[in-house]
Amino acid sequence: MTYKLDSIDRKILKELQEDSRRSQREIADRVGLSQNACWRRLKAISESGLIKGHTIRLDPA
Repeated sequence: MTYKLDSIDRKILKELQEDSRRSQREIADRVGLSQNACWRRLKAISESGLIKGHTIRLDPA
């Protein structure tokens, strides 16, 4: 499936890349969307296969 990103989608992805623990509400507030609109976009982006997974980085020390 092909998903065409717009500027809001890019902002959502930027927020997730900066801190993937942010809530949908916080992301929605930061990009200027309602929580439901943000959820719909995140769902569509995820279903498109653009997001391949969620990871954490550990401090080796």
